[in-house]
Amino acid sequence: MHTNMRAAAAVVALVLLSAVAPAWAQKPGAPGEEFLRDLRTKTASSLEVAAVTLDGVLGYAILDLTSGDTFERMASVPFPTASTIKLAILYELVKRAGEGTLSLNDTIQLDRNRAVPGGLLYELGTPTLSLRDYANAMIIESDNTATNVLIERLGMEAITRRMETLGLASIKLRRYMIDIEAAKKGLENVATPADLAKLLQVFHTRVGLTAAGQGEALRILKKPSDSPIRRAVPAIVEIARKDGALEGVRADTAIVYVKNRPFVFVAMSTYLQDESAADRAIERLATVAYNYFARVGGAAPETGRQLYR
Repeated sequence: MHTNMRAAAAVVALVLLSAVAPAWAQKPGAPGEEFLRDLRTKTASSLEVAAVTLDGVLGYAILDLTSGDTFERMASVPFPTASTIKLAILYELVKRAGEGTLSLNDTIQLDRNRAVPGGLLYELGTPTLSLRDYANAMIIESDNTATNVLIERLGMEAITRRMETLGLASIKLRRYMIDIEAAKKGLENVATPADLAKLLQVFHTRVGLTAAGQGEALRILKKPSDSPIRRAVPAIVEIARKDGALEGVRADTAIVYVKNRPFVFVAMSTYLQDESAADRAIERLATVAYNYFARVGGAAPETGRQLYR
């Protein structure tokens, strides 16, 4: 009788203990999940605040290249791309080089009909440069004349079709650089933040590209240059990036090679009252995103202690 009473008491004690014990004591491994969930929720809130306080419209797609998780706002809405459309042109160029239908060493003499004011190439008369040189000028200096040369060589419709074959139908190249009349007719270059993020993921994972083509593209994209995301991320952290700017429009895109937790960052804005305010908002977004991924990549998963930065 006494034995049965002691057994019953023990059962009651265990039930009471489980009722007051924290969740992690009941489910081994759960604390890390709860910690990460809370950090993610706070990060999402900080990103939203940075977006909604801008006097204009700001969307973003931030993709965790390890887990596939995303932070998104207006990610499926087409925005004007400004110079971030040059990512699609670069992809088409290195794709064809990998297929052997052209060589990056092929040369083209600059056609002055495609030259537009601004940028070094506009000042150089009619130089003969390789496709690789034009690509470097297009990405590193965002040279619009170099971009127009490559559009002419590759074909505007072909570039857009290539994006469609990648499942990135929102990325549409519909005009040459600085063609104001085409823009007034509604022929703006557009893309959603989500599709630009996927395009950067394509470069990262080498979808449809040879190893040489991927290497060439990333080499160009990693060249140092200034932008909101470059200012937000410590100089020691490598990024592959392209930004863009038009009247009332700002965008920035990058693969950010955070240790153990690389991510893709895309922010696109329009209807801006103050373009410099948009640059600051994008820099803030990038800072919040970097701080999240740097901590996740540097943490012991169960505790969040920073051990691996």
